[in-house]
Amino acid sequence: MATNAEPESGTGTLGALLSAVLDALGEAVVVLDREGQVAYASQALRPRVQEWRERGVSGSALAGELAKLGGVRVRLPVGQGVTGEAVLVRAAGDSTLAERERRAILETLGQTGWRLASAAQHLGISRTTLWRRLKEYGVRRDP
Repeated sequence: MATNAEPESGTGTLGALLSAVLDALGEAVVVLDREGQVAYASQALRPRVQEWRERGVSGSALAGELAKLGGVRVRLPVGQGVTGEAVLVRAAGDSTLAERERRAILETLGQTGWRLASAAQHLGISRTTLWRRLKEYGVRRDP
């Protein structure tokens, strides 16, 4: 399994798509294999997971740290056995629709290099609507 808190490089298209879906969720996700090693950490939790790992926290202790953040542990069964577990942590401060929309806009702008037309297309809104939302949320690009 991957040891750098990111998806394995050999996961292929399906793995890349699943990683993108997990990163897009409103919840942060860490997937641990049956040995307790990090198989995947969503973008929101990668820095924190890396910090814990550098301090020697892993396995059930890592899942425990995530539980302290409000994480919910979910066993990942395949057939009769358990292949690992996922820990889902709701992103702090994303309780309202407006907060989630603002975060989605910022993430999309980051992915598109702040190209408004591309970001609007990815979000499924017009460029004018995107511009209005940026103004409404007080978002400006740092120079």
